[in-house]
Amino acid sequence: MLVLGIETSCDETAAALVTDSRTVLAERVLSQLDDHRPYGGVVPEIAARAHLHHVDRLIAETMAEAGCAFSDLDAVAATGGPGLIGGVIVGVMTGKAIALAADKPFLAINHLEGHALTARLTSGLDFPYLLLLVSGGHCQLLAVEGVGRYCRLGTTIDDAAGEAFDKVAKMAGLGYPGGPALERAAAGGDPTRFALPRPMKGRPDCNFSFSGLKNAVRLLIESLPQPLSAQDAADVSAGFQAAVAEAIADRVTRAAAQFRARWPEGRHLVVSGGVAANTLLRQTLARVGEESGLELLAPPLRLCTDNAAMIAWAGIERFRLGLIDDLDFAPRPRWPLDPTAPAAVGAGVKA
Repeated sequence: MLVLGIETSCDETAAALVTDSRTVLAERVLSQLDDHRPYGGVVPEIAARAHLHHVDRLIAETMAEAGCAFSDLDAVAATGGPGLIGGVIVGVMTGKAIALAADKPFLAINHLEGHALTARLTSGLDFPYLLLLVSGGHCQLLAVEGVGRYCRLGTTIDDAAGEAFDKVAKMAGLGYPGGPALERAAAGGDPTRFALPRPMKGRPDCNFSFSGLKNAVRLLIESLPQPLSAQDAADVSAGFQAAVAEAIADRVTRAAAQFRARWPEGRHLVVSGGVAANTLLRQTLARVGEESGLELLAPPLRLCTDNAAMIAWAGIERFRLGLIDDLDFAPRPRWPLDPTAPAAVGAGVKA
């Protein structure tokens, strides 16, 4: 089985060809960082126009590298949401056009499901498993019972972890994108110099919160001599990163206990999403998994950030089950993995 994946949900334009033997035949990922850097964050209109400008070329290059024609495909998969709606529309319409012209099935993929199933592409693990989905827009803990079957155990009630990383990096003058810049600065910092809160630690639920921590960092930075020295910025970064890792570890520990009780056959903790590339977080989660009786699986770094290989693989998983979409599928700016989960107070659309 051969599926073309298209990803355009935020600020990466990507295409990939993946087989059901878990082989990525070819892929392209074009980052828009230079387009958005002057603004300190992603500008939706700029992102959509960049997707429109580059997506056809990237698909053509991917097909050429693999030596494939559209007639060789078994299906076409494109991110149908959630994401910046302009970009999602570009990818969905491109995928529909190829599917229609080549007379192939079309698969609209939930971007979050792409992240959720990446570990099955890289490791082939069985269901169920506990998933920490941690990115710029989402921070959730889910039991993954099967394709399209997710039980949310916890979610952020305000900011996502990646969003907090970006905003703290901006406050510290570290530039954009904030997550990698903050991790680099933290490598030379003292995480114990400043006392920062560990939000939600000890709470009986599995929810996250990062707005209070972000505000505590803002007040701390304002109390320091301006502009921040390199060492002050490094110490702030290290302290913030340690606080996030410890807070997430507490939440995951609680979720792991619930997961082991409800799904005793589950043996794995999976972390996915852009923030999963953070080294300290991976190290912390490995310890949490060992203490909780779960083996940590983390995708390679290139598959943590947005990519089309995960979309193609999710398409394969859904195609196997006959979950094919009509060409009148409407792109979705919001698309929860567990639509039956009760609303978390304060979470709003991020629930």
